[in-house]
Amino acid sequence: MSGCCAQTHLEHTTANFDGGKMSAFFQLLRKRKELIPLIGFVGTAAAGAVCASFYFLLTKPDVIINRSGPEPWERIDPSKPQKLITINQQWKPVPELEHVKNLTK
Repeated sequence: MSGCCAQTHLEHTTANFDGGKMSAFFQLLRKRKELIPLIGFVGTAAAGAVCASFYFLLTKPDVIINRSGPEPWERIDPSKPQKLITINQQWKPVPELEHVKNLTK
């Protein structure tokens, strides 16, 4: 390479490192606009997965964070359905299980 071209090439490569990867990412999006919806859908799906994970972690009794409780399933309210969709289902305590539960306490 000649001196002029080598200096221009060197300035161009250092400009890419100084600008950061976000600048290169946005330049790529400007060149290829068809990637914008794809990135939007993937980002929305990832955010939804994170939100659903936190929702289930904080609200569902079958997900346990604290392992110190020996029997965490006994804290579940039998009158409250544990499914996402419950249609015409009534929760009634089973007498045999209630008897065994009272004997073990």
